[in-house]
Amino acid sequence: MTIAGTAGPPEARRRRVILGRTRRSLWAEFIIENGIKVLGFSAIGLVALIFLFLLREGVPTFFRVELDNLFGTRWYPTFDLFGTVPLLLGSVLVTIVAIVIALPLGVATAVFIREVAPNWAREVLKPMIEVLAGIPSVVLGFFGMTIVAPLVREVLGAPTGLTAFTGALILAYMSLPTIISVAEDALDAVPRSYRDASLAMGATRWQTIWRVVVPAARSGIVTAIMLGMGRAIGETMAVMMVTGNAARLPLTLDSLFKPVRTMTATIAAEMGEVAHGSTHYHVLFGVGLLLFVLTFFINLAAASVIFQRRRRGGLR
Repeated sequence: MTIAGTAGPPEARRRRVILGRTRRSLWAEFIIENGIKVLGFSAIGLVALIFLFLLREGVPTFFRVELDNLFGTRWYPTFDLFGTVPLLLGSVLVTIVAIVIALPLGVATAVFIREVAPNWAREVLKPMIEVLAGIPSVVLGFFGMTIVAPLVREVLGAPTGLTAFTGALILAYMSLPTIISVAEDALDAVPRSYRDASLAMGATRWQTIWRVVVPAARSGIVTAIMLGMGRAIGETMAVMMVTGNAARLPLTLDSLFKPVRTMTATIAAEMGEVAHGSTHYHVLFGVGLLLFVLTFFINLAAASVIFQRRRRGGLR
């Protein structure tokens, strides 16, 4: 028998159990929340540490090498010539041509998967595209050396198959999974009401796709281009194997079908043989610092496009 206003033993036990579960859930939530914060700040901290390391090793370049030499047109480290312009232009040429090739293929594939393909085909194609992104770059480089390079030499009449165009073809293939996945997500995010309204006004299916759906997903497609460009400009092994690695200025019209050298290939080819602490050593880190800054700004532009799209979506 219990006194009025008090709880009996079963009810008190039940309250203690509920209180214990509440405390455990609060502790679990506290640990998970702070663990996520630590992991998030750790990722930012690692990127900051990498940047600081590049600064420490790359900044001495500007004190040891004159600017006229550093931004010259001749890269011959043996003769203390560290002109980075051919490396920069080679990377830009290969990357831009790769994006020009990959963009129409990637967007068309994304449109086909999202708007045209039946459900069973979509379920098969999307995983296959994701698998393509996992192929090692050295395998693609070997494929480019043995298959693509001879075709470029024989079909296009180039003096050698190891050219900027060959590297652009390989990079275009490597950028396709990123472009297709991001563009397909952008198309999927377009509201169904846009399609229904266009069809209700008498537009055909293709008119709806190319004049309504694709323009509505323009910001997402731009993001796909930026991410694909970042993927291409940072590639090392495949480019080193198929571009010929000749540090020359690609300024003529036929430069696309001649060998070039990129920044990433230069770092990968020469860092293992350079003396630690030498001028050549610091110049290579300076090239890496330049590459880091370029990639950072490309990803920053892509992130700003995503942010603006989400902000406009929130305002609507």
